[in-house]
Amino acid sequence: MFLLLTVFLCASVTVPLPVMFFYALIGGFLWDAQCSLSAMKVDPYVYPDPVPSLRFGVSILLFGLTGLFMHGFRPLFLQGKWYLSACLTGAATFLFCAGEYLLIDFARGSFTFHSKVFLQCFYTALFSIVVSPLIFAMLFQVAKWFHYAVIPGNKEKKMYLS
Repeated sequence: MFLLLTVFLCASVTVPLPVMFFYALIGGFLWDAQCSLSAMKVDPYVYPDPVPSLRFGVSILLFGLTGLFMHGFRPLFLQGKWYLSACLTGAATFLFCAGEYLLIDFARGSFTFHSKVFLQCFYTALFSIVVSPLIFAMLFQVAKWFHYAVIPGNKEKKMYLS
């Protein structure tokens, strides 16, 4: 489920700011479409009132904010320190997960942050840290196929996982 977010966060550090915001728009739209178009299968006798949820478009804002967080560390990425961006992907994923949960909690009218929610956010962030080097490797390979310099002026030096 968070693979879209992880791919977005890895891609957001490799592209200029306007392109990152365009990716945030697309990613947030896809995220909201997935969450809001899935049918809630609950018994109307048990749940007579619909459970408040987030409005369509809030994830676009969350994608933009976490992408902006990642894009702030782009100078380090351009120096060839992609491994720091891989670790920061986990931090941004945790912020996204916790922020989305807190916004849903606010819409429901309560502020509770259970330990199970914290563990889910933590394990999701850990998954992002583990997967992000593979995503960076794929992004570098796609950039090589299309003759795009992910890190400008670094054509001789290989920026792969070696």
